[in-house]
Amino acid sequence: MLPIDLKNKIAIVTGVSSGIGAGVAKVLAQAGCNVSGCSRTEKSNDKVISFIASIEKYGRQAFYQSVDVNQPDQIHSFVKSVGEYFGQIDLVVSNAGVNFFKGAEQCTDIEWDQNIDLNLASHWRLAKFCKPWLERSENGVFQVMSSNHAYSSIPGCFPYNVTKTALTGLVRALAIEWGPAIRVVGIAPGFIETPGNDLWFDSFSDPQKERNRTIQLHPTGKLGTSEEIGGLCAFLASDYANFMTGTTYLVDGGRSALMQDN
Repeated sequence: MLPIDLKNKIAIVTGVSSGIGAGVAKVLAQAGCNVSGCSRTEKSNDKVISFIASIEKYGRQAFYQSVDVNQPDQIHSFVKSVGEYFGQIDLVVSNAGVNFFKGAEQCTDIEWDQNIDLNLASHWRLAKFCKPWLERSENGVFQVMSSNHAYSSIPGCFPYNVTKTALTGLVRALAIEWGPAIRVVGIAPGFIETPGNDLWFDSFSDPQKERNRTIQLHPTGKLGTSEEIGGLCAFLASDYANFMTGTTYLVDGGRSALMQDN
């Protein structure tokens, strides 16, 4: 099989300043994409400088704008700026999101609304603004970053798990309504090595013990990396994946395959 070639494709990646978004952007640049990124982080921040450097390292162009994806006017302005700067948009990885981990009884109405707005509605809004550009692409692809919580969850992860489950419906609906011009796919990562997961482990009295326990729950014997998620994003954007749409792909190191008694 030939290597994945996304040369001269224009990609948007939201939440690009760290974590999965940063890894995805780097891999897309390796595959040939020019990458436009956004996050709430100011352009002068070291994380954004690192993002730009990671794209230019591979001889690609980087574009960045500070955006709060909860603000529809900011999303619209960003998409318009990217389209005008590059003249096209071929791939969108809608990645921005935040963990809202509560119990169902402890979650307030405000937290519920914030979660729905960021982890569900913002993906839909971004999709709408990108649709005209993706329709003009030869292989327009909209990718939604979901979570393994869309398929199985644990206590105390409400209402985050609700929106991640809802994203599978968004992926199906947009794929049906926007195909064949646009393919829409979801990616549902499990435990990925990110600063956010480091904070999760650090919340335990013995972080390393909890990390080791978590790793043992994965048949792969390891946690995932943002670059591995980026590799899947690149494949799903390529011509090799032209028959793939309407589905959210679980990438969890086999954790869901293991029956757990504790």
